Amino acid sequence: MPSGAQHNVLHSHSRFHGATLSSFSSIALDPYPLVAFSLRIPSRMAMSLKSAHVSLPVASHMVVNILSAAQVDTAVRFARPDLHPDPFAGSPYFLSAEGLPVLKDSVGALSCKLVAASWPLHDLELLEGRSNEETVWEGEGVASELFIARVTRVELLTDPEPKEDEKDLRTSPLLYYRRAYSTTRDIPGRSASETKS
Repeated sequence: MPSGAQHNVLHSHSRFHGATLSSFSSIALDPYPLVAFSLRIPSRMAMSLKSAHVSLPVASHMVVNILSAAQVDTAVRFARPDLHPDPFAGSPYFLSAEGLPVLKDSVGALSCKLVAASWPLHDLELLEGRSNEETVWEGEGVASELFIARVTRVELLTDPEPKEDEKDLRTSPLLYYRRAYSTTRDIPGRSASETKS
């Protein structure tokens, strides 16, 4: 979070903010590896990233953790700030070279840096260059903003070898499809109603 953000200084993890992304994509590999994601607005995550982009350049760094199918509970913790105000407290992590959290047991993690300000997807006049000032979303439904980041490093994860019964889940990516968490195969012991957030 930006240095001016209010947080509980008694817990080091409280200076971090995270969110579960339901929209994340690789958009380019050459000449630069770029990823894109959108965030609902208003949200603390969107506000934190927008603030970081206009403050110190190092503040615009972030880590995208690619969760494994065994991390449904982690995804729910980061998706529901109303129920889990400090999701890092219950999520084991180590710090990247920039001092940002890389979640343990993830399939992978990408250190990234924002390349530009976000694009408000509700404001076509601004996106088309017909306006110089962003309008505040006042419509019904959910609006979002698009963020593009450059991958600066693929983090090396050195987690212990998973137990045999967890191996498939720990090496399969967690997906969100039809309002439920899934992967490229069924997640044993999880019903659709259990995985909805």
